[in-house]
Amino acid sequence: MTTVISVENLSKTYRLGQIGTGTFTHDLNVWWAKLRGQPDPRLKIGQADHGNRDGEELMALRDVSFTVQQGEVLGIIGRNGAGKSTLLKILSRVTAPTSGRIRAKGRVASLLEVGTGFHPELTGRENVYLNGAILGMTKAEVARKFDEIVDFAGVEKFIDTPVKRYSSGMYVRLAFAVAAHLDPEILVVDEVLAVGDAEFQKKCLGKMGEVAQGGRTVLFVSHNMAAVQGLCQKALLLDKGSLKTLGATREVIDLYIKQNQVVGEQNILGGFDLSNRTNPYSPEHLFVCSLGFKNSEGHGIAAIEMGAQLMMTIHLSGFSQHRGAEVGLIFKTSVGQWVTSITTAMTDVELVSFRTNDEIATLTIPKVPFTPGRYWIDISVAQPGVGRLDYVENAAYIDVLESDVYGKGHRVSSYFGLVYLDAGWKIEPSL
Repeated sequence: MTTVISVENLSKTYRLGQIGTGTFTHDLNVWWAKLRGQPDPRLKIGQADHGNRDGEELMALRDVSFTVQQGEVLGIIGRNGAGKSTLLKILSRVTAPTSGRIRAKGRVASLLEVGTGFHPELTGRENVYLNGAILGMTKAEVARKFDEIVDFAGVEKFIDTPVKRYSSGMYVRLAFAVAAHLDPEILVVDEVLAVGDAEFQKKCLGKMGEVAQGGRTVLFVSHNMAAVQGLCQKALLLDKGSLKTLGATREVIDLYIKQNQVVGEQNILGGFDLSNRTNPYSPEHLFVCSLGFKNSEGHGIAAIEMGAQLMMTIHLSGFSQHRGAEVGLIFKTSVGQWVTSITTAMTDVELVSFRTNDEIATLTIPKVPFTPGRYWIDISVAQPGVGRLDYVENAAYIDVLESDVYGKGHRVSSYFGLVYLDAGWKIEPSL
């Protein structure tokens, strides 16, 4: 097979605190703010400025080398900050490497973030032709694919509307449709598919499969291990900027899961202490301190039978200055497939009533709906209008055991899916 991508000893270093945003205007704004002692103007509202870090260096990639063959679909996985997006930006020539080199044969179409390569003042139609020109397509070539692109994106009514008026979902649908349909030899896709709805994500995964079957190459970054496993023949695991392994998808995912152990320290009662960590959004403070599990009798547990009552207790701290904050839980399978989620806002519970800095939030699940297996839990704390205050990926896990949930002598296993229905059949003769 023909090698279409060759990466040799690739490294990327960023200097923290230094001016170098990529454009002269932004550099000038940052320099002027620093000169007047003002915060970085690039910071979002509510985002902390952690002070002057001039001179510090961050190695986003460290001596990475690999090759990709024509027609391969390569999954790139790793924890947040592992260097996945940096690698794709270098492959897409958005940024340059500090050292090493890349060789790519053919046109590269990239979808690294919502609306990559789109001009907000132009209409959807104009942006389709603009992206085609960037990819080296002629106007006639783009015209032949135009109707197919618009139909796939589902934005027919808005194709002559400036894209700045599009929702994020419409933006990413059109951006992906352009990238996938304009016949690039190499398609590079970051985690932007999370923006679309479930139906569109399914269409995107199917389209990437078609692209690969047509002899073109796909590089796919995702935290959804089920999607990576279903789409990719090979996977690459990055950890702190270094290439840990490259091989068969299932083997690489298994290694990633083993490395990506639970953040919390489990005690003998099944609870998880989360105090020995750093908050990625507010390093000086932890809002989530622990997560515990109890059965219907109030006893601490590490496993629960499906269909039984489960109480989850979260120790929260420091909310006296954050009225209206919300807490959310995300349940995932062992391969990262999102099963379900729930927030305090969904049940019309607000944390405005907190009287002290330390509170316990309890979520009661009357009947655990999951089929047998280990389920991982992320915890999110956010304040509307401000953003995330704390986020714990893989904070804890709970093991769900088989049970005769229907009381008919048949124990339901994971063979029947991820969840069971709390329902009953009734058959009557027709009249």
